Amino acid sequence: MKKNIALLTGGTTGEWIVSVKSAATIAQNIDTDKYEVYKIMLTEKGWFYEPSDSVKIEVDKNDFSITVKGKKIVFDGVFIVIHGSPGEDGKLQGYFDMLGIPYTSCNALTSAITMNKGYTKAVVDGIKNLNVAKSLQLFKEEYNIADVKNQLKLPLFVKPNNGGSSIGMSKVKSFEELQSALDKAFNEDTQVLVEEFVEGREFSIGVFKSKGEIIVLPTTEVKTTNEFFDFDAKYTPGATEEITPGYMTDEEKSRVEQIVAAVYQKLNCRGIVRIDYFLEHGTGNFYFIEINTIPGQTATSFIPQQVAAMGMKLQDFYTQVLEETI
Repeated sequence: MKKNIALLTGGTTGEWIVSVKSAATIAQNIDTDKYEVYKIMLTEKGWFYEPSDSVKIEVDKNDFSITVKGKKIVFDGVFIVIHGSPGEDGKLQGYFDMLGIPYTSCNALTSAITMNKGYTKAVVDGIKNLNVAKSLQLFKEEYNIADVKNQLKLPLFVKPNNGGSSIGMSKVKSFEELQSALDKAFNEDTQVLVEEFVEGREFSIGVFKSKGEIIVLPTTEVKTTNEFFDFDAKYTPGATEEITPGYMTDEEKSRVEQIVAAVYQKLNCRGIVRIDYFLEHGTGNFYFIEINTIPGQTATSFIPQQVAAMGMKLQDFYTQVLEETI
């Protein structure tokens, strides 16, 4: 008997277009012999299922069900594909926990922690062979810009603590640029992370769990003509070169896989995550950047690229993810 899966997309952040495209990729690659997929759109106006042959149907939030042609549909599980809030910060996970409905992403606590870049770095700091850039976490109502100038060295990255897609992020090369960068970041969040720049090669790597085993996908090396891997570089065709699998020595590959598996375990992750990191020039040291607990799944996103590089079909990949978490 098929399981009913709610494919949850949309959201209230600036990343909703990517969420919708990600959901389309997943819907096209789910095994329809095993799963009946219902695409549910979350908007500021409500939660809706919109079948192709009728008008949209509102979701009953009391038990997260829909009624289609007089038949009530309840869900065996939820595939969350909402980037940013409320899909990636633990809000929806807490809601589904209360209803007892399983879902594909990390739990509410892990999602809330990993949405905050500063808190995440504090948790993973101490993992063997993992380094974090020196940083300060600032709060909008009480920060002192002099602390940044006294404690950190240029150049700096200034980014909202809770957010994604590098929205509100700046690279600061002089302290004269610092205030405007802080204003830009604080426009997106009440907490801002300021960290020293690490000179190195940038990578992004997917991790998931299947049959209780943590599996690390082939990594992607990111080369951009922009100043850094910002929003435009991520979503403008041709702005970056993405090499999958990215080149690493055998020693680097083994070390990276051990580190990211340890991050996955220490943060108590579930489902698919993507970890961004630098390999520092000259030393090869691993520097943790951030973790994305609901990474993009568009046809050109890192995860589908890495699944293909592993020699796996997306349908088999999503089946493994669903069977592990639902």
